Amino acid sequence: MQEPATSVPAVAVTLDHVQQAARTLEGVILKTPLLQNLWLSRTYEAAVYLKREDLQIVRSYKIRGAYNKMATLPPAPGGREVVCASAGNHAQGVAHACQLLGVRGYIFMPAQTPAQKVDKVRLFGKEQVEVVLVGATFDDTYHEAKAFCDAHDYTFVHPFDDPAIVAGQATVGLEALQQATFNIDYCFMPIGGGGLASGVGSVFRQLSPHTKLIGVQPAGAPSMHNSIKVHQERRALETIESFVDGAAVKCPGELTYQLCRELLDDVVLVPEGQVCADLLKMYNEEGIVLELAGTLSISALRQYADEIKGKNVVCVISGSNNDITRMEDIKERALRFQGLKHYFMVTFNQQPGALRTFVNNVLQPEQDIIHFQYIKKNNKEKGPVFVGIEVQQSGDEELIKARMVEEGFSYEYLNGKPDFLALLV
Repeated sequence: MQEPATSVPAVAVTLDHVQQAARTLEGVILKTPLLQNLWLSRTYEAAVYLKREDLQIVRSYKIRGAYNKMATLPPAPGGREVVCASAGNHAQGVAHACQLLGVRGYIFMPAQTPAQKVDKVRLFGKEQVEVVLVGATFDDTYHEAKAFCDAHDYTFVHPFDDPAIVAGQATVGLEALQQATFNIDYCFMPIGGGGLASGVGSVFRQLSPHTKLIGVQPAGAPSMHNSIKVHQERRALETIESFVDGAAVKCPGELTYQLCRELLDDVVLVPEGQVCADLLKMYNEEGIVLELAGTLSISALRQYADEIKGKNVVCVISGSNNDITRMEDIKERALRFQGLKHYFMVTFNQQPGALRTFVNNVLQPEQDIIHFQYIKKNNKEKGPVFVGIEVQQSGDEELIKARMVEEGFSYEYLNGKPDFLALLV
């Protein structure tokens, strides 16, 4: 863990900037509540409060930075056109700001963006926006958007690397400090490009310097984490896991990297499976619908369980733009991460009773076969079978492996091969 940050860098967003942004946003955004979550508080023996940005009008904090940036643009002859690149939440924020301000906007989104997010952008932007679906990742989309913007001399509204964007996101922290009737010991914030963490961190360092500021990234997209803790310089990742799409950014911003490096006490990584499990728990236990990136700050509490006992903790839950069609995939990843679902390629000796032997002698009554598929149906002697098994507790898979060996079944365990498994599940 890093030593606590002790100084505010020269490039930090000032309190005056943030207060001006708050005035600009007056009547535009919802001042989201800061609510104690009793389930999380009991789980971690701490007072855990959620800053509910999932309740924002566009269901994320992104409207704050987008509107603040666009409302402060100088007038242009013939009107002002803006361009942005986003996987979803920033796009919705820019679209809504376009509609409120009467500004024409071109919203670039990755080609594989779920239809639900594209429809929401069009809903918020109405006739003011045009959606352009292009690129396989956010970074591809970003480069296409920048080229289009430069070619037409339009204004680019960056998703995070802009002082006006950071000042707008910083109002999340200003509100939290105004709402809290207690000293905030820890504040956990998600990081994609770093705009939220930079803004909230700037406010806390000026108004609540004792608060420990913890940034959180998905393990498959550790751009800010690696830049700060591994390389000690801003550096792009060669590849990323894009499943937590709202935080899947290959390279942090130049401004946001400087701010996060100076302001944050730590940047931690959480496995995607953990995020999936926590998203489902928040839905099932608390009735709170979150997207994966919006769940990151909650997932980080596990790593800080010892430190936060007896403390006042704030988690910024940053969005609820989740596509319902992804829930089965989210559940699948959560169960594998928790060690409750396991996949094998089993060689069955295709003789009468082989399947019965497998079910009766290898599996226990409480263990279920949830997937069974012959891979080579024309093999009369032996053939590999893809088998998925759901167990009651982590560790049961080792007993299954041992019993397969005892019964003469050869197998290959597939849970450690996610790329191969993705082709079959």
